[in-house]
Amino acid sequence: MDAARFRLLNDWQHDFPRVETPYAELAQTVGMDAEAVLAAYRAWLHEGTVSRIGPVVASGRVGASALVALAVPSARLAEVAARVSQLSAVNHNYEREHLYNLWFVATAGSAAQLQETVERIAVATGCAPLLLPMEEAYHIDLGFDLGFRPEYGGRQVQTPWQAAAPCRLAEGERALLGVLQHGLPAVARPYAAVGERLGLSGAAVCAMVDGWLLSGLLRRFGVVVRHHELGYAANAMCVWDVADEEVADFGRRLGAEAGVTLCYRRRRALPQWRYNLFCMIHGKARAEVLARRAAIADRLALDRWPHAVLFSRRRFKQCGARYMPDAAASGVREETAHA
Repeated sequence: MDAARFRLLNDWQHDFPRVETPYAELAQTVGMDAEAVLAAYRAWLHEGTVSRIGPVVASGRVGASALVALAVPSARLAEVAARVSQLSAVNHNYEREHLYNLWFVATAGSAAQLQETVERIAVATGCAPLLLPMEEAYHIDLGFDLGFRPEYGGRQVQTPWQAAAPCRLAEGERALLGVLQHGLPAVARPYAAVGERLGLSGAAVCAMVDGWLLSGLLRRFGVVVRHHELGYAANAMCVWDVADEEVADFGRRLGAEAGVTLCYRRRRALPQWRYNLFCMIHGKARAEVLARRAAIADRLALDRWPHAVLFSRRRFKQCGARYMPDAAASGVREETAHA
């Protein structure tokens, strides 16, 4: 991949241009023809390298979400995973190396609706779910830096995010978010194309997105890449059972490690699940991930706490969260979700 195309994938995971012709603006910045930029994004969307170009909603600001785990008999895993993946409320669904071997993220319009969804999954699958809502985030929804070099050390410690009151969206905002959650179309004037469906101008769409970013409703607006398609075939969910009075300090330090792609505290589900500190580490091979995890744990003296490493085995589904009903996005294709 040449330098210009690398920048198209990496540099606009945040702050994708909110102008009438964003792809033309990117073309001018990286020194490419506008049609070539559009063709590149269309190809990446089609092959699944890019999941979508659009909003990443801050956890807890619209509706409710939680990590959910099931302990599924191995003979039934594919069948149960398929049932779970069929639900539009589920946006990530992975097999992981553990007794609790099926892990997915579920979202809904409210905490009550989320609970109903999880209960329906329990009935449909015959498996008792672990519901693990997030309590504090230390590094999350910030993109996947394709040029990071963990050997260069850590990054700046971020202000932890804690659960905030959900935003109250007007009907028009809900409709727009319902369309944008599927991503911008790869056309010359994408905001105008989105606005046309809703009776809005392209400028009005951009202004609404700007407002969401300023209010904290969105963590970012940009290119959402899939790590596996980019060669990062190994990923591990690393967990620790850290004393409640110390977990925030360890979480901030862990989230500042350059090799960590996600880091947060989740509610325990005792007695089945004791762990409260989570991070994700991605790499191109299992040995690379294990070495990175070992170095981080040694640096922070983390492994004095009970811990586990859950490598991903199979990806059953990966797409953006659906906080708004799909009906709100009628006419928008979902094929680019590439589940």
